[in-house]
Amino acid sequence: MIIDRLENWETYFSGAAWKRAFDFLTSLKPDVEEKEYTLQGKDIFVRVMSYETRLPNMAMLEAHQNYIDIQTVLIGTEGIEWFPIDTLQIKIPYNMEKDVAFYHRPRMCPARVDAYPGTFVVLFPGDAHIPQLVVGDSTKLVKKAVVKISGALVKP
Repeated sequence: MIIDRLENWETYFSGAAWKRAFDFLTSLKPDVEEKEYTLQGKDIFVRVMSYETRLPNMAMLEAHQNYIDIQTVLIGTEGIEWFPIDTLQIKIPYNMEKDVAFYHRPRMCPARVDAYPGTFVVLFPGDAHIPQLVVGDSTKLVKKAVVKISGALVKP
């Protein structure tokens, strides 16, 4: 997992796929339409969505095998918990079509970040995560964009 400000993305990544993804993310305004955007076929696409944040016991611990997530918040703030996938017990097995498996949430969380507008979080395969988490003591509306980049595009 990597978290930083959007303007610092080139500190971590280079190449056409990363540039395409971050150029799109940095162009987004809070009033962008909620839908799926295609940047490069099934290899790079973006989902823009809104939802209410949740308590950890109401959110799902997930991980992907084929896609890297780049998540950025457009409105509001959300927490994201991170877990190494090799320490988890499977709750719902991997679904190849949706590129997701779900896991039981352990009592202890090794890392948590609070994402807010202007930041990005990159989650690689092997980075199990619980997004959509409440920050503070009450749920709030969050609007965010999630870029999905095929890991095959960015392997050395």
